[in-house]
Amino acid sequence: MIIWIASYPKSGNTWIRSFLTAYYFCENGIFDINKLNLIEDYPNKQFFKEKVKQGEIHKHWETSQKDIRDQKKVKFLKTHNSLITAFGNDFTKPEYTLGVIYVIRDPRNVITSVKNHNDLDSYDEALKFMQDENKVLEDYPHLKNYAKTNIVNSWRINYRSWLSNKSFRRITIRYEDMVKNPTQTFEKLVVFVNTLMRFDNKIDQKKLNNAIDTTNFKSLQNIENAGKFGENVYSLKDNRKIKFFYQGPENDWKKNLDENMIKKMNEYYRNDLKFFQYEN
Repeated sequence: MIIWIASYPKSGNTWIRSFLTAYYFCENGIFDINKLNLIEDYPNKQFFKEKVKQGEIHKHWETSQKDIRDQKKVKFLKTHNSLITAFGNDFTKPEYTLGVIYVIRDPRNVITSVKNHNDLDSYDEALKFMQDENKVLEDYPHLKNYAKTNIVNSWRINYRSWLSNKSFRRITIRYEDMVKNPTQTFEKLVVFVNTLMRFDNKIDQKKLNNAIDTTNFKSLQNIENAGKFGENVYSLKDNRKIKFFYQGPENDWKKNLDENMIKKMNEYYRNDLKFFQYEN
C-alpha cells in the first residue's frame, strides 16, 4: 500500500521525503543522500511495464498501483499529481492508498521557487504557470520520458483535490511550520506514519533530532553544493544546472515581490490564504 507525499511543485516535498528517509531508512536517523531513492518519484517509467505515450499517463495509473499493492509492503511515493480523474481513470483509489501526507506552502513564496526552478523570465510568467488550471509537467521534451508526466493543474486545484477528498487518511503539513516548529511538526508526522503502519513503538527522540538536523535546508543545500544531489534540472535555454535548494526559509515574499505582484496575489488567493492562516 502507498503512503503518498503529495504537493504542488516547490512546496517542500523533497524536504519531507528526506526527513522520512532519514528517520525510517537511515541508521540513527542520520540522513544518507544515497538512500533518498528509496522514496521514489511517481509517476515514472520504473513503475510501468509498457512504454507510456504522450498524453496517456492516465491509462497506467491503476495497473502500476495494483502491482505495488500486490507486493504487500508499505511504500512511500512522492508525487506532484493532483488527485483527479482523467478520462475515467482515477489517479489513485483507497484499495491502493494507505494514507496521504500533503505539503502546502504560501503561494507567494512558491512563486519565487517556481520562477527559479523553471527558469522563467518574470514573476508574471510564474503566476501564469501557477494559475494554469490545465498545467501538465512532462520530463524535458528532449528526454521523451512521458512516464514522468504529472498533471499538476493550478496551485489551488492541486491542494483542493487532495484536501477535499474524504476517502484517505491524511495529514497536512505547512512548509512554514517545518521552518518555525520543526520538532513539533516532524513529531506529528512520525506519529501519523507510525499509526498508518500500526507501529507500537514510540518516537525515538535521538533519531528524530538527528533526522531533523541532517535534513534541514542548510544541510540539504550543502549536499547539493558538494555535487551529491542528483535531482537537479537543467535550463532549456543554456543547459546550465538550476539550483534545486534555492532560498528555502530565506524565501520571503515581502522582500522578493513588488507591491503590484503582492496586491495581485493577495486578491487572487484571498480565500486560500485565509484558509491556511497565512498573514496578509
